[in-house]
Amino acid sequence: MRTVPVLIAGGGPVGLTLAHELARHEVGCLVIERNATTTAHPKMDLTNSRTMELYQRLGVAELVRSVGVPPDNPFDVLWCTSPTGTVLHRFAYPSQTERWRQLRDGNDGTQPAEPPVRISQIVLEPALVGSLRTKPTVQHRFGTALEGFVQDAHGVTALLRDAEGRTEQVRARYLVGCDGGGSTVRRVLGIGLDGTPGVRPSYMVHFRSRRHDVLQHFGIVWHTQHATGTIIAQDDDRYWTLQARPPQDVDPATLDPAAVLRGFLGVDIDAEVLVANPWVAHLLVAERYRHGRVFLCGDAAHQFIPTGGYGMNTGVADAVDLGWKLAAVLEGWGGEALLDSYDAERRPVALRNRDASGRHAGVRADIARLYAAHPHADRDAEQAAALGAAIAATGNAENEQWGIEHGYRYAASPVIPDAVADSDFDPATYRPSCEPGGRLPSVFLEDGTNLHRRLGRGFTLVCVGDVDPGPVTDAAAALGIPFGLVRLDGGWSRVYDRALLLVRPDHHLAWSAARAPADWATVLRTACGLPPDRAWS
Repeated sequence: MRTVPVLIAGGGPVGLTLAHELARHEVGCLVIERNATTTAHPKMDLTNSRTMELYQRLGVAELVRSVGVPPDNPFDVLWCTSPTGTVLHRFAYPSQTERWRQLRDGNDGTQPAEPPVRISQIVLEPALVGSLRTKPTVQHRFGTALEGFVQDAHGVTALLRDAEGRTEQVRARYLVGCDGGGSTVRRVLGIGLDGTPGVRPSYMVHFRSRRHDVLQHFGIVWHTQHATGTIIAQDDDRYWTLQARPPQDVDPATLDPAAVLRGFLGVDIDAEVLVANPWVAHLLVAERYRHGRVFLCGDAAHQFIPTGGYGMNTGVADAVDLGWKLAAVLEGWGGEALLDSYDAERRPVALRNRDASGRHAGVRADIARLYAAHPHADRDAEQAAALGAAIAATGNAENEQWGIEHGYRYAASPVIPDAVADSDFDPATYRPSCEPGGRLPSVFLEDGTNLHRRLGRGFTLVCVGDVDPGPVTDAAAALGIPFGLVRLDGGWSRVYDRALLLVRPDHHLAWSAARAPADWATVLRTACGLPPDRAWS
């Protein structure tokens, strides 16, 4: 029987990210994916700035940028009467190139370390798979499905089936279900879902065309939308996805994709339909993320409406959180409480993101009603102006939620005892903070490098100004914790109001204070989920 430290069921972006995280710690894993190839479905089109920070630490950020849309292309979202009609309102957002300038010029801790990237999942998955092929600790198998599993006190025995029907048993220390909304892992565990299923029916048409006179009639735009749906520019050249709202009195399964596309565009174009299907969005979060040695991650743990782009991006943060903790336990410097903290940290984030996704969908419904209230906007300039002003006033919160992306704090984590909830949390605003549980604020240092790039693969103590950290390095070495020390000039106290910042592998603060503790071993044992009576010398 084949044995592996970690078996990952599901080879989408979340499963692939988890494999990269484990590889970073040189922990072995097997990734199985039931499909024969990477996805043909454009399930996401934005890798947000928080995900890009995490991809930078995994060494794949530049790869992702290289296969995304060109860096000078904007992120504009446009509302119109039709794709060749009248512009009602344009929500303009800067390109990657412009965002890089903003990040460096701001440099006050309020900005992310990396700009977001417009990239289709169709392109992202092959890039991540290609990178994994360079990782000797990772095995990856397409065309292999998880049929079932049993677990005991020491591990999980899983039954796998390949495309030819051959079965195989694999023994793993841990199993992670990254196997999507219909998760086999979640079903076998009997874990239910909290929330609302089937909240919005949609119809997707993914197609190839170079009719830029229609599809880019208003110039390069990320989303072109009106009352009945949205055209997403996947690469600003050949590939596009229409997400349409089907009529209420029509069975979506009976729709003709060419007719749906023609109805949205208002004209016929030469287009090759690549994928078309009805689908239904959900607002659901799993009742729990862990059962024994088995974990849920990504869409297996939560399902959102795509508004806001929270689905995959939340899943990537899940994978990084869980990945370093599994590595710590398998390497011997993490304890059981560290694995318990995965649910305590990530599930509240999913609940918050689920609710935000629902709010954004409500805004889109409001805008659809505004269109209905201005039925002649396509030929009446006064109605068009009024509709545009109403859309502008309604806003575009789904693409402006920097607090949702960067401001979450792990207030209920058993391994961050000093964390407190952010009572003034604002979904739209990220406020840098050195409170335990939050993300380390990002700055570019005097030599031009970002502080996040100075952090090691394990824990890092950031020392601000002339402060004595005490015997922290010796305490970390005694516990076998990968550890690094970064010293900053005292001038950075304008951003970091605490002199000592203990940063976890995922950029979150495990502890912070003005001076060294009396006993570093206790601080480190808590942060790693080790029992308080763990011997060290």
